[in-house]
Amino acid sequence: MGLIADFKQFMNKGNVINLAVAVALGAAFGDLVKAFVNGLVMPLVSYVLPARMAWEEWTLGKLRIGLVLGAATHFVIISTVVFVLCVKLLGTLLEEEAEALIEAPTKLCPRCLEPVRLAATRCKHCTSEF
Repeated sequence: MGLIADFKQFMNKGNVINLAVAVALGAAFGDLVKAFVNGLVMPLVSYVLPARMAWEEWTLGKLRIGLVLGAATHFVIISTVVFVLCVKLLGTLLEEEAEALIEAPTKLCPRCLEPVRLAATRCKHCTSEF
């Protein structure tokens, strides 16, 4: 195969396209969270700071505490959303799917001894017919 054909085959794999979409959505989500934190959360923090000081100007000597606080807030919000969506929500959906597969009545394939659904006429593992 030529270089172009190999590249075409590589790009047609689902993982490459899924990864590209995930990176684009992740960047857009990061921008959304940044706008939320900078526009809503950190101005609320400014109310507890000394009078007429923006949160970006909050310093401790030469240390820029306000910028670190903003970045930490971004990180906490993004990691919380990722945890809830990926770990909890997808984990629950995958558990339900796995339970549905486990609850389905099965038999063992006489050739490879893998579990196969009772209604199957061919083993999905070794493709032997029943």
